[in-house]
Amino acid sequence: MEHSLEISLHQNFKEAQLAGRYLPIEVLESLVINLPSVFEVRELGKSVEGRNIYTVKVGSGKTKILVWSQMHGNESTTTKAVFDFFNFLANAEEAKEILDHTTFLVIPYLNPDGIKAYTRENANVIDLNRDARDLSQPESILFKQVYEGFQPEYAFNLHDQRTIYGTKNYNKTSSLSFLAPAYNSDREINKNREEAMQIIALMNQKLSKYIPEQIGRYDDGFNLNCVGDTLQSLNIPTILFEAGHFPEDYDREETRKLIFMALYHSVKGIMGETQYNFSIEDYYLIPEIEKSFVDVVLRNLAIGNKIVDVAVLYQEKLVGNRIEFLPFIEKIETNISLFGHREIDFTHKKIENAVADFKVGNLLNSVKTETEIFSLKLTNY
Repeated sequence: MEHSLEISLHQNFKEAQLAGRYLPIEVLESLVINLPSVFEVRELGKSVEGRNIYTVKVGSGKTKILVWSQMHGNESTTTKAVFDFFNFLANAEEAKEILDHTTFLVIPYLNPDGIKAYTRENANVIDLNRDARDLSQPESILFKQVYEGFQPEYAFNLHDQRTIYGTKNYNKTSSLSFLAPAYNSDREINKNREEAMQIIALMNQKLSKYIPEQIGRYDDGFNLNCVGDTLQSLNIPTILFEAGHFPEDYDREETRKLIFMALYHSVKGIMGETQYNFSIEDYYLIPEIEKSFVDVVLRNLAIGNKIVDVAVLYQEKLVGNRIEFLPFIEKIETNISLFGHREIDFTHKKIENAVADFKVGNLLNSVKTETEIFSLKLTNY
């Protein structure tokens, strides 16, 4: 019963104007400036190319949570979930209790230029998540102004991760990953980092019933120029949320739902202080993520006089207002150990493609046999 109630909770508040992988910046801005009056919307400043960056404040509680999304412009899943969460806070019956307890300050998107171009970096080709100390970019300076002014008790750093990640020892895709970032190079655990770990352990318990063995723990290598590491070093319990791949969900609508539920359970846990029921050990029981997947594996291809496997990774290309996933050959080997989100076995099938088609780095839209054409390209995302 609890499962169905949580799923319907998201369906009731899913923002209908947002879907797929590419979110037009014009649509996002319209949604922000037209939020209901319960939200305090403020123009924070401008991006490199002069686009508006906003903060959205809601709630009157003593517990202050800072949330930001899409500091990487091509990582849109969590932004969809943020607007779903806005709808929940504005309309759900239980939201009043949350807002009486909590004050949220949200940057729905930090990198509008990257969103427009569908690039990880900003318009100056700088990764904003490697600029926390250098502060070379206007977006990074604005972000620092926000956390210094707001003085949050918790910080939620929302991202997407690539399809290549799986959960170690389980051979399953990592649909969600979390991290309590390190605050120093020795990756020691202090009170603030421990609390972030406890909240993650809580989310893992709540969400594992939907995606067993598909929640991973992100690498905690220390880099003070990363925003999460900087905030953790300032004694703010900080959590990295990574929206990953769910089977046959390249538009990441299933993962969107999971991020919404992660936000919901983390906030409810903080409000009820139930994160303290979990330990550091519970956090470390979450499996590490590892690079164990590619998008497609073509097994047992007869190419020339060899039988090989071919690993394919999609490159995302913005075409108009949609994303095309272009299949490029990543690796050609005998018995590739990586898993494919899609696997096709060509045992005893005669391949009609030219041998020259099968080279690392080549675009491979399809594989032809005597009887079938296997298309590898994805569209309409």
